[in-house]
Amino acid sequence: MNIRNFLDNQVSQALQAAGAKPGTSAIVKQSSRPEFGHYQANGVIGAAKQLKTNPREFAAKVIDNLDLSGIAETVEIAGPGFINIHLSQTWLSSLASEALNSESLNIDKTDKPDTVVIDYSSPNLAKEMHVGHLRSTIIGDAIARILEFTGHTVIRQNHVGDWGTQFGMLLTHMQDIEQDDQSLTMQLADLEQFYQAAKQRFDSDADFAQTARDNVVRLQSGDPEYLKLWQQFIDISLQHCEDIYHHLNVLLTRNDVMPESAYNNDLSSVVEDLNTHGLLSEDQGAQCVFLDEFKGKDGKIIPMIVQKSDGGYLYATTDLAALRYRHKTLDMTRGLYVIDARQSLHMKQVFAVGKHAGFVPQSTQLEHIAFGTMMGDDGTPFKTRSGGTVKLADLLDEARQRAFDLVTLKNPDLDEQNRRDIANSVGIGAVKYADLSKNRTSDYIFNWDTMLSFEGNTAPYLQYAYARIQSIFRKAGNLSQNHAIELNEAAEIQLTLKLLQFSEAIDSAAKDSAPNLLCNYLYELAGQFMHFYESCPILSATDAIKNSRLQLANLTANTIRTGLDLLGIAVLDRM
Repeated sequence: MNIRNFLDNQVSQALQAAGAKPGTSAIVKQSSRPEFGHYQANGVIGAAKQLKTNPREFAAKVIDNLDLSGIAETVEIAGPGFINIHLSQTWLSSLASEALNSESLNIDKTDKPDTVVIDYSSPNLAKEMHVGHLRSTIIGDAIARILEFTGHTVIRQNHVGDWGTQFGMLLTHMQDIEQDDQSLTMQLADLEQFYQAAKQRFDSDADFAQTARDNVVRLQSGDPEYLKLWQQFIDISLQHCEDIYHHLNVLLTRNDVMPESAYNNDLSSVVEDLNTHGLLSEDQGAQCVFLDEFKGKDGKIIPMIVQKSDGGYLYATTDLAALRYRHKTLDMTRGLYVIDARQSLHMKQVFAVGKHAGFVPQSTQLEHIAFGTMMGDDGTPFKTRSGGTVKLADLLDEARQRAFDLVTLKNPDLDEQNRRDIANSVGIGAVKYADLSKNRTSDYIFNWDTMLSFEGNTAPYLQYAYARIQSIFRKAGNLSQNHAIELNEAAEIQLTLKLLQFSEAIDSAAKDSAPNLLCNYLYELAGQFMHFYESCPILSATDAIKNSRLQLANLTANTIRTGLDLLGIAVLDRM
């Protein structure tokens, strides 16, 4: 249950009953300080100004029309007209018990489910995935999980780059060495080196370069031999991606791949339809769309080119074809594109042109889920010491090794396999959480020491909090699932309230496509539990109090586990 939404609805009804205009919002928010109650309604003052009446007097009328019997202990007016709501301990206890006995922790599902098509990861299959693909992949995966959890239908689309000039170069290099299958397999095991070898030949050998260009034409015209060779390369490339997704605990599969090549036959139709709608203009031989909403600072319109002067198509053309497919075939009502912030203009143009051309209805929500750049300690984009691009596989290997060294230092008596298993969850979780806990639109500094710390807002801190609760259960023995939750101490009430605000955190993260809001909630919850644990002894308490506090600990563990799972991060029973 979302307490904030529930209270907002109740107070909004009371506002209108007191004379406020229809649709006036109560603007209920969590109180910033305990003395202001648990929640505060801030909309009374604005409503009173509209009615030209005294805010405190109007607040009194609102309270007269507000029935929170059995829900609130007290409702009071504060300051110029705020309404402070102190919730009933009995009501909080009953909600906590309901959450504990619910598989979904009593989280509300949306009453207006969307069919959400989410475009994320989208690597170029010519090369191995690198650190530049990390943010799109894990941010997109977290958003997809959260939206599914709240009741939306989510369709993942991995719009991989598998077409274009570079593949002529790669296939020509493959063709030269394909007679030796073992050699080809070994070379393709490292796609980056294979790409560099092909690129070197392309740049230094004019005959090779011309053959590569000719082979692109053969590939794009559907030559069976080259399509077969191309498919072999694509399969190996996708396997590289799938290995990364597995290690990252990302839910993308081969079935979610919808590559650029899938739209190849539709590109000419896209251009024709744009022309039919009167949107095309020729500029220096290229076919372009000029929309007034994309004027630059000099007053000139920035065009979106959909066909080059030589007849070739661009990313924009493919993206428009994908947009139309997602509406017509996937029944998309909301589209999310988890793409680098630097593509902002491109995405705005694709969305605008798509709607002008009728490829999607005006009512379709199209959102660019922009994100910043992962930076090194020097404040520049994260690279290897030699200045090269960091392979994502190498980054994850280093994360596991650093976590293994840390676990070995803290628990040298554990057998190696246990240490490896813990290190895998801690290392990968640390990398993901360090990214997801940041505002996605901001650049952030990648720092191993910070992300692997067991203190502060990190994955290891949350994983340790969960493991600590599991150790309490092991010491307590059998846990009675039916024992009532009794709230007497302030720390118990504060923890329970924070637990019941899980739904609010998920709703906010889903609405704003902001996993960091969920991260912040989990960090605050873990801190609240630590305060509760220090203030309210569990194992040494009398049976009734002990069982009640064990229920709170159990609900905390379930909430942390569920929250981290929505972020794609594993929990551990022991650390």
